[in-house]
Amino acid sequence: MEEITSINGKWDRIRKEGVYQLSASKVTKTLKLKYEWLRKLLPEGFPYPSSTLISGLGGTGKPLVGFAFISAWLGSGGSVIGIPLQYPTAEFLRTAMDKLYNVNLKDYYGRIAYIRFNPTIDKWRKIEEDTLEANLLKPKVWDEALEKASKMLEKGGIGTLIFGSALNLLLFSPTYKDDIFKKLKDIIEGDKDKTYIFSVSTSAFEEEIKIWEEAAENLAFTRMEKPMRLFLRIHKMKGVEFSREEVEVPIPRNILNEIKTVAETTRKRIIPVITKI
Repeated sequence: MEEITSINGKWDRIRKEGVYQLSASKVTKTLKLKYEWLRKLLPEGFPYPSSTLISGLGGTGKPLVGFAFISAWLGSGGSVIGIPLQYPTAEFLRTAMDKLYNVNLKDYYGRIAYIRFNPTIDKWRKIEEDTLEANLLKPKVWDEALEKASKMLEKGGIGTLIFGSALNLLLFSPTYKDDIFKKLKDIIEGDKDKTYIFSVSTSAFEEEIKIWEEAAENLAFTRMEKPMRLFLRIHKMKGVEFSREEVEVPIPRNILNEIKTVAETTRKRIIPVITKI
C-alpha cells in the first residue's frame, strides 16, 4: 500500500552536488503511482503528507493531471475530498475520471466527498449524501466545509487527499481576495499533517500564484501544444528523487477538448458573479 523512503521517522533524502545526504525532517511516505508517464517522473513514488501545486496557463489541463493522483490514492485505500471549482457538478468529475483513467468513482462510495463552489450562498449546505455546497470565498466557511466533508468519509487507509482545482477563481472577489489568498497560502505552507493537491491558473493574479508556488512543497507545471497535446514537468518534490524531464500526458484530444470546453464555460459564468462579491 505504501513505502517509507526515510529512516527512523526523521530523515529525508536530498541531493547535493551529486551526493545523497540526510537532513532532519518528518517521515516521508510514498504513494505508488499507476501510470507509466507519471512513474517516469516520480520513480520513487509521490510523497505524502505534502502540499502540491500544479500550475500553468488557463486551459493547459492541470486538474487532469491531478485526477491521476486521485486514481492512485483511491486505489491505495485512501479517501478524497474533491473541490473542483471550475466544474459545475460532482457528476462531471465522476464522468471525467471514468473517461480519463477508467475509474468509476461510484465504486468508492463512502471514500469520496465533494464540495461544490457556490459564491451566492452565505455558508454551506448539504445537497447530496456525498456532496456539500459552500461559499469558499470565506476562509471560515472553507474550514467548516472541509470538517463536515471529512466526517462524511470512512476512516482508515492512507488518510484523506484534498484535491482542489482552479483555486485562482477565488481571487476575483474584491471583498475576500486578501483573506482567502492568505488562508490558502497558510494551508499550502503550514499544514504538514494533510495531503493537498491544488491546481491554479497563472493567466490571472500571476504574482499571487508565484507566492503559492514558493510555499508549496511540491510544484509541477503543465503546458499545452497544438493540436491539444498536454505536457507535464516537475519543478520540485519533497524528499524523493524525481526527473526534470517533460513528459506528454497521454490523454486523447477529443477528451481534452471536451473537458476544456466545460471548464471555460463555467469560468465565464462564475467570474462575473465573483467580481461583484
